[in-house]
Amino acid sequence: MRSLWGWLGIAGAIVVVDQITKWLVDQSLPLGASVVVTSFFDLVNVRNTGAAFSILADAAGWQRGMFIAIAVVASAWIVWTLARLQGQRLFATALTLILGGAIGNLIDRVLWGAVIDFLHFHWHGSYFPAFNVADSAITCGAILAVLDGILQAQRSRAEAAGGRGS
Repeated sequence: MRSLWGWLGIAGAIVVVDQITKWLVDQSLPLGASVVVTSFFDLVNVRNTGAAFSILADAAGWQRGMFIAIAVVASAWIVWTLARLQGQRLFATALTLILGGAIGNLIDRVLWGAVIDFLHFHWHGSYFPAFNVADSAITCGAILAVLDGILQAQRSRAEAAGGRGS
């Protein structure tokens, strides 16, 4: 089992990779620029003042403070939860990925007022919103959290079924 410091180290590594990749893109591409990498993937340099999928991006600016507050509260709750997890490695991994991503995007919101996005996938005229390393970590963490919930439910059902036969 990893200690809290181990989980925080992993989250910190995610933050570092996220911030380095954003810095590299920001130094290499002018804001709004796009470079075709493959027929389905471009590197871009865009800013997202909203949340996932640019939700609330067109709001009047109040969303920045709200997203910062949400990230701070969520990060504190995650650290508190990680400190109390005993033997729940999959759930701790999920929370660690979410924590690293949340802090990576929090840094952008505090420093720049928007999140730097640069990975842009598209297919036959359909475009997925641009995203970054932090967004990827949050998404992977959310998927792992759902998977952990499914596995926990299956274990509970199996234990309940096994208990009825005794």
